[in-house]
Amino acid sequence: MTRTVPCPTCRQPSPFTPANRWRPFCSERCRGMDLGAWASEDYRVAAAPPQGDDADTPAPGGAGGPDTDARTAS
Repeated sequence: MTRTVPCPTCRQPSPFTPANRWRPFCSERCRGMDLGAWASEDYRVAAAPPQGDDADTPAPGGAGGPDTDARTAS
C-alpha cells in the first residue's frame, strides 16, 4: 500500500515512496518554490537574541582578530 502525504507547498496528495524523487513534495516545481521561500527568508526559525551580544565587540577573524594580533605581538 502506498502512503500519501499532503505536499507542503500545494497540499495535493503526494506519494511518500522512494519512487517519488521530490518527496515529500509532489513535483520539482513545488520543491523549488519551497527552497525559494527559505532562500528569500519567507520562513524563519524563531530564536531568542543571543545573551551579551555587544555591537562594540569585533567579529572573530575581522579587524583586530587573531591574524592581526599575531603580527603586532612581535
